Amino acid sequence: QVQLVESGGGLVQPGGSLRFSCAASAILGGLYSMGWYRQAPGKQRELAAQFTRGGSTYYADSVKGRFTISRDNAKNTMYLQMNSLKPEDTAVYYCNVLLGSLEFWGRGTQVTVSS
Repeated sequence: QVQLVESGGGLVQPGGSLRFSCAASAILGGLYSMGWYRQAPGKQRELAAQFTRGGSTYYADSVKGRFTISRDNAKNTMYLQMNSLKPEDTAVYYCNVLLGSLEFWGRGTQVTVSS
């Protein structure tokens, strides 16, 4: 089974930056997607950014131009760089992996953007 370990959350001021990581406990093979979901209080969980199974990237309109995902295949790790953070970015962020018919989730990391 694959376990996802997240790190990098915290409290930042508007306009600040954070960098997340999501490390998988096993080497991922075959076709899979890997990305970040987020859920703000009182709102639906949304897909913020993702590496698709086709190898391209997806960004929600709300984060486009501010968030960037990258990965280190040797470390089975995905990174999320968040710049120009806004109060509306406040949410719990979840790492997600879809591997064949299997789905794996991180525990969730709180991001709070406030002055």
